[in-house]
Amino acid sequence: MATIDDVRALALALPGVEERIGGHTGEPAWRCNGGQIAWMRGPRKTDLAQLAELGRTWPEGPVVAVHTETAALAEELIAADPDVFFTIPHFADYPAVLLRLDAIAPDHLGEVIADAWLLRAPKAVGRAWLAERGLG
Repeated sequence: MATIDDVRALALALPGVEERIGGHTGEPAWRCNGGQIAWMRGPRKTDLAQLAELGRTWPEGPVVAVHTETAALAEELIAADPDVFFTIPHFADYPAVLLRLDAIAPDHLGEVIADAWLLRAPKAVGRAWLAERGLG
């Protein structure tokens, strides 16, 4: 089970990531190179109404949105682990996925955040980071 503190620590450990508070809800978001990699995401009234129309509800506990390479990859994550990952109509065809912090292990969360960071980080920085870890 991961926490908001885990998100913060994992994201801020990556080169060039900064935390900003703001957006629609005043919740934290983590950015790199001008783009968000992850952000806290609570439900809006529209989200709740759309989910109710689908016979679904917003999950209990904290939720984080994480940028993905493609909308198709987001769907693959959901299909592979629907207890952790989910989406809402607002995110349809958008390259991001929602995840339940209380259902994901911190090491898996770290992988998801690192993947999102690699999409936003300067290419040379990403390659160097991967090389330091014997990856890529």
